Amino acid sequence: MAVVISGLFCIIVAIALGVGGAKVISLGGTWYFAIVAAGFLLTGALLLMRRRTALWVYALLMLGALGWAVYEVGLDWWQLAPRGSIIAPFGLWLLTPWIARRLGWQHFGFRAWGGAALPLMLAVVLWGGATVYAVGHDSHDIKGMLPTPLAQAPAADDAVPAADWHAYGRSQHGQRYSPLAQITPQNVDRLEPVWHYQTGDLRGPDDPDETTYEVTPLKVDDSLYLCTPHNLVIALDAETGQERWRFDPKVPHSVNRQHLTCRGLSYHAAPQPSDGKVCQQRLFMPTADARLIALDAKTGEICPGFGDNGEVDLWANMPHVKEGFYYSTSPPVVARDVVIIGGAVNDNVRANEPSGVIRAYDVYTGELKWNWDPGNPDETAPIAAGETYSPSSPNSWSISSADEALGMVYVPLGNQVPDQWGGRRSENSERFSSSIVALDLDSGELRWVFQTVRHDLWDMDVPAQPSLIDIQTENGPVPALVAPTKQGDIYALDRRTGEPILPVREVPAPQGAAEGDWVAKTQPASALSYEPPKLQSKDLWGATLIDQMMCHIQFHSLRYEGRYTPPSTEGTLVYPGNFGVFNWGGVAVDPVRQMVFSTPAYLAFTSKLIPREDAETTYVSEQEPFLNENFGSPFAVELKAFVSPIGLPCTAPPWGYVAGADLRTGKTHWLRKNGTVRDRSPIPLPFKMGVPSLGGPMITAGGVGFLSGTLDYYLRAYDVTTGRELWKARLPAGGQATPMTYQSRSGRQMVVVVAGGHGSLGTKAGDSVIAYALPR
Repeated sequence: MAVVISGLFCIIVAIALGVGGAKVISLGGTWYFAIVAAGFLLTGALLLMRRRTALWVYALLMLGALGWAVYEVGLDWWQLAPRGSIIAPFGLWLLTPWIARRLGWQHFGFRAWGGAALPLMLAVVLWGGATVYAVGHDSHDIKGMLPTPLAQAPAADDAVPAADWHAYGRSQHGQRYSPLAQITPQNVDRLEPVWHYQTGDLRGPDDPDETTYEVTPLKVDDSLYLCTPHNLVIALDAETGQERWRFDPKVPHSVNRQHLTCRGLSYHAAPQPSDGKVCQQRLFMPTADARLIALDAKTGEICPGFGDNGEVDLWANMPHVKEGFYYSTSPPVVARDVVIIGGAVNDNVRANEPSGVIRAYDVYTGELKWNWDPGNPDETAPIAAGETYSPSSPNSWSISSADEALGMVYVPLGNQVPDQWGGRRSENSERFSSSIVALDLDSGELRWVFQTVRHDLWDMDVPAQPSLIDIQTENGPVPALVAPTKQGDIYALDRRTGEPILPVREVPAPQGAAEGDWVAKTQPASALSYEPPKLQSKDLWGATLIDQMMCHIQFHSLRYEGRYTPPSTEGTLVYPGNFGVFNWGGVAVDPVRQMVFSTPAYLAFTSKLIPREDAETTYVSEQEPFLNENFGSPFAVELKAFVSPIGLPCTAPPWGYVAGADLRTGKTHWLRKNGTVRDRSPIPLPFKMGVPSLGGPMITAGGVGFLSGTLDYYLRAYDVTTGRELWKARLPAGGQATPMTYQSRSGRQMVVVVAGGHGSLGTKAGDSVIAYALPR
């Protein structure tokens, strides 16, 4: 019976691989699956006839498969695993006594292992040896060391007291670097939880998928301040984690919102000592219903002199007003007594969206001081009552930075909707989409613009806060801006002029846009880049050989000519996808070591343009806010992750790394795969495959970096010099936020992480704020 079952199994596998393999061949792909199918078919037939020749045939199949696998991918364990997932275990099964005795051996012994079984035994041993070697040898990491810090390196940004964390990236420079050095590579493994606070703000059944905890708390004096997805503002005692006050802005529910996210608050202190008046120290929070609220940091009460009873209406002067279609998910920038804010729009719902205007308000009165509209960039004086800003102009949904000494704010801009079709974009939209703009802090006038993608058709918004750092060059220190992008480039620009410090070259881009559209002939590429190599057939993955074959069918059915392959009606593979190599978490920069600590991630997506017959029919969505319908444009768009039928990526791991690069040279000195699939597999397997992270890194003067954003639920610590993981702590939920650090009033350096999960990533939801410190 065992031989019959084995024969039937071979034939079933042969049919599956044969049908799929024929499809792959018809699409211009490899003959490998069809050849393996033939081997399984012949083996199955011989087993059913109880011929020992079946073992010879299968041995040849195994040896051929191993040879082809090593030729394609070398001794990479995670690439070998799906290729041998059916072939190798079945070869071992054929050597068991249940098969040998049924093939004519009366006694299972030496004779059974000789003759026809010997080649098969050799094939099994070779597969086993290759597996053992591959498991113990990592072919992906770069195990190097960053150079020692410069003897006279530029000092860390000291505008914020060393013990505090006053802004999203610690200061308005957005470095995510702390000068604290109590925690070091030598003692970080002694970190322990100090307190654990739960906000009580949990995801509701009617909330959008993008209900996420992405907040980085602020620390001012002896208080910690944070916001929650539903815009609660909470103050905690920074030493004990006990709640001091909370504020609820009463944001009404809306089915139109794409996001419920609050990445953080902004802080401002009056220059004069407190004279008993309220709001000497104030917090600013944007809400999901498009308000900007000012609160007294000491009490949590609204600041009545700001705007209309403590709030400014961000819908003012907006075109195409529709509740839920405009709001800010990111904290504003506070500099030179103005609070500067952009906003997010719902992606790809309508061709006519609210404006992407950037506005600056007086921090005390809420008076509009200037507005910079990407659709009308030369008119920055406050708009008159009754007038509206330019509709559908590129918006800034991420975090900006500011340099008060130079008098500029640096704003990362997104794309004009529709993201995947740009046939009707204006001249100004073409100039500012997917770019970084430097605006004058006092007037809002444009000082310079640097575009990272020309005529963006891939939703490659500049997603992260630019980090400001002085880079030491041969000609002395240069005030620089470090900007990570979704496509994997990290640009280092002179923040005075926007000129590149690290080289930027032009690379040819694939052509052939959809009807009515066009594609830029070249695209910029930075010398410091984590752009993945162009995908090839050998890079395709799957949990099993059949799963991998299905990915081959998808791959060869899609249009793909490398990065920037235009969207199409037949379907296009976008790699890296719009999840981004880097996203809103950004990078951390060390002004002393002159390095950047980053977290590149690699996932592919597909986009398919669907011609619209009218302005009302829904093609890709079933409920409000009808994402990706693009009402009023020629195409809706179907966006999906490039995954196999069982939901695993069709691209091979690693999918996530941590990396350390020298900003003076652009050289990456270490690159290490990061994170496990423990919380993404049916059973908690701690395989260190390298998983994506969403949420930024933080580094300290003690030489330790921290990250919590991986798809497994851990806060990790790394040696900044080598990238080696030093310590990790299990979190109760997904940690898709950026950690921060401060010194408490008792003198302890605390590391705080928010673990609340991320709806669109499917990580576990929660409401935890946890502080860690060394034992007393």
